[in-house]
Amino acid sequence: MTLPAVIATERLRLPLWTADDVAAFRSGARRPGWHADYPRRDDLDALALWRDGDPWGPRHVVRGVTALGSIGFFGPPEPAGDGVLEVEVGYGLVAEARGYGFASEALTGLLAETDRQGVRVRASVEPTNAASVRVLATCGFTELRGANEDGELVMARPVSA
Repeated sequence: MTLPAVIATERLRLPLWTADDVAAFRSGARRPGWHADYPRRDDLDALALWRDGDPWGPRHVVRGVTALGSIGFFGPPEPAGDGVLEVEVGYGLVAEARGYGFASEALTGLLAETDRQGVRVRASVEPTNAASVRVLATCGFTELRGANEDGELVMARPVSA
């Protein structure tokens, strides 16, 4: 079970982070093409999830030649309580890139790939983060599973045929 190293949508590319990207994140170095506000704190938090070559790991959200944020999974799919393979997704953009539909487009691009693999996707979101809740709703996250231990809403999207 694998995903492409680069997923493309109409306006975006979602390439996996490379070892060079991660080294730059860790050292605080700037890479050509990164938005001035990238990486964000949440992007740096995702460093713990990165494994070289893991197709289920973090990816850049790139428009044109500029990395505007990140999206990715919190590890490979695992069977949920009902036996369906499931994976958790996280995403975020620099403030300047919000409000243009990039988060929804990036998530839709990933979902097309997880659907091909028969993998259900879930996300955890702060209940006060209305923009992210809208992104999830727009992308078909219809199953509300309540809250996790951090008080975040847990939403899931069924696998689309």
